[in-house]
Amino acid sequence: MAKNTSLSQAKKAKKDEFYTQINDIENELKHYKEHFRGKTILCNCDDPRISNFFRYFAQSFEHLGLKRLITTCYKSQDIDLFSTEGCEKAVYLIYDGDKNKNGVVDLEEIEVKPLKGNGDFRSQECIELLKQADIVVTNPPFSLFREYVAQLIEYNKKFLILARMSSLHYSEIFPLIKSNQIWVGYGFNLSMVYKSIYQNTEEANRKYVRSKGYDPDDNYIKVPAVLWYTNLDHTKRHEKLILYKKYSPDEYPKYDNYDAIDVNQVADIPMDYYGIMGVPDTLLGQFNPDQFELIGIGSGKLGRSIGITKNYRGRTDLSYTIDGVSKCPYSRILIRRKKNKV
Repeated sequence: MAKNTSLSQAKKAKKDEFYTQINDIENELKHYKEHFRGKTILCNCDDPRISNFFRYFAQSFEHLGLKRLITTCYKSQDIDLFSTEGCEKAVYLIYDGDKNKNGVVDLEEIEVKPLKGNGDFRSQECIELLKQADIVVTNPPFSLFREYVAQLIEYNKKFLILARMSSLHYSEIFPLIKSNQIWVGYGFNLSMVYKSIYQNTEEANRKYVRSKGYDPDDNYIKVPAVLWYTNLDHTKRHEKLILYKKYSPDEYPKYDNYDAIDVNQVADIPMDYYGIMGVPDTLLGQFNPDQFELIGIGSGKLGRSIGITKNYRGRTDLSYTIDGVSKCPYSRILIRRKKNKV
């Protein structure tokens, strides 16, 4: 996975305020329109004064047929975080649509209410707002991602959220994918530009941000390897992956420490093999639950849980040997084709 020094520094400093750009929100949410009608939407990790999630849903309120929009944010005790915004207390916003029918989101139509605490999504007052919501849509703090998803599952909420691709390997997240409780949205392995409170100083990031039309000196940061998670169904999830290659033992070596073959690219998945296969993480961007079964993940604690033994390096990772030469592939997800299916 691509290294991002600015992002790592921000994580270490516990500064998670990365604000998603409106075009990235629009590109994903256009695929879920049928899910939003008559629903209350909660964006509970967004400063409502500058959140593009709030902007998107407020401007599309009538088009999507929403019932209500609620937005909250975490008000950090670090004075540097929001000092430029001039707000001393955490607040939440409620928008119930274009009441005066002028086609504009007017300030007087937005109800602003103070929060007693700091707006942490784990606080009781924010949980009460969560209970009111039908669908949660936001970019949660990456340092609290495991806790955030656990809360959504606990309260049985529909959601559409952003995350780093590395989260696929979390022992708290992959089992939810395997059990079909959450899945990958349309957007997968994206490089996205975020508005950040953490100053971006990397030249490579600055060059990318500049190429996207943003001012690199205005606290924008490139974040690679991003995906959307959801439990809202979408058409891409049911598209058949076309397979054309045939299995041969020479082309698909077996792992030394697990009974499965290695597939180097998603496009190389054999059409006539029904045993377990180790495939790249990128398959999840095209995963059809009617076509494949998720067996597990090929490393660490998750690997041990399905019986992967230690390889030649003494680690619980998949590896294989060809002509006496040990090789270790990149991260692998273990799958099996379903018989008599698409």
